[in-house]
Amino acid sequence: MPSSNASANVFCHPEFDNHEHLSFFCDPETGLKAIVAIHNTSRGPALGGCRMFPYATDEEALRDVLRLSRGMTYKSALANLDLGGGKSVIIGDPRKQKTEALMEAMGRHLESLGGQYIAAEDSGTSVPDLKVMGRHTRHVAGIASRTGFDGNPSNGDPSPATAYGSFIGLKAAVKHKLGQDNLSGLKVAIQGIGNVGFRLAKHLKEAGAELWVYDIHEDNMRRAVNQLGARPATAENILFLPVDVVAPCAMGAVLNSASIPQLQARIVAGAANNLLEHPEHDAMLRNRGILYAPDFAINAGGIIDVFYERTGATPETVRAHVDTIGDTLTEIFNRSDRSGRPTGEIANELAEERFKKHTAGAGLAPGRLARTG
Repeated sequence: MPSSNASANVFCHPEFDNHEHLSFFCDPETGLKAIVAIHNTSRGPALGGCRMFPYATDEEALRDVLRLSRGMTYKSALANLDLGGGKSVIIGDPRKQKTEALMEAMGRHLESLGGQYIAAEDSGTSVPDLKVMGRHTRHVAGIASRTGFDGNPSNGDPSPATAYGSFIGLKAAVKHKLGQDNLSGLKVAIQGIGNVGFRLAKHLKEAGAELWVYDIHEDNMRRAVNQLGARPATAENILFLPVDVVAPCAMGAVLNSASIPQLQARIVAGAANNLLEHPEHDAMLRNRGILYAPDFAINAGGIIDVFYERTGATPETVRAHVDTIGDTLTEIFNRSDRSGRPTGEIANELAEERFKKHTAGAGLAPGRLARTG
């Protein structure tokens, strides 16, 4: 049943992109209010994270899940994975409102969808949460204990692969824009220092970079400062510091008409999804001479890792695929230079080349392939 009137006028919603499926679920007993969006399954089953966040309104949650699910279609296509795009959001504060009963209720809803959508970890959820959902559904991923891509034991958490892929992509951006392979002394500001952001910061620290960090949670900030020697920043200045690279690793839509003119960094390369508030902000970054690493290209390490968990591939295979993120971004940057068009537009074009090929082969109508961002 719908959790509110958020489902009204969905087909006219500016973020609706011929999504195949949208469901609203409310469980008064546990307090669960959730939305599942499946964008397209022409390449394979829709796989994407289950996010829990204290959205201010139901409209915010709806907008987020529509954008995120569409982004997953493009992300999987660009990474050459046989997966479709989907996402789910739970409305609530994961630090205050998350319970086992609520996660179990979410699992029951996922099961009712019959495998159309497979959930994985995302912001506000964890491997233990997915395992609780898994008591009531087979349609969860990223929970298998195995040897990770880095040779260390893994419980299925895709965060290490997301962070490593983002690090590889950031290096490719630095090489292209600044002409340097060595990250020693590189100044990087990281917005969001949670599971992915902290691991990205650790990779950068080990490579010799200087770090500035901000997170809404004080304990995350303290960990980065104490363990990595990072310098604390504020919510107001983290994106606008005089650094080489800004790496947004929290929520999306932080690159917009208000923020872009204030950027001092020459590169934006972060792990957050949907960094552009609107597609035109892609061109705005290029016009300012700022190299943008499209988010759905640079942060694909996690979905690559989860995909290979389902196939039983070796850690070496997973790492080799994640390493191609750098090659993909270099191709995007070079095409952008040759054509004079923004990098996000080029990334969408590349993804659509792969996406439409599968869609045509399946005999399905391609629909309106709006830009992500």
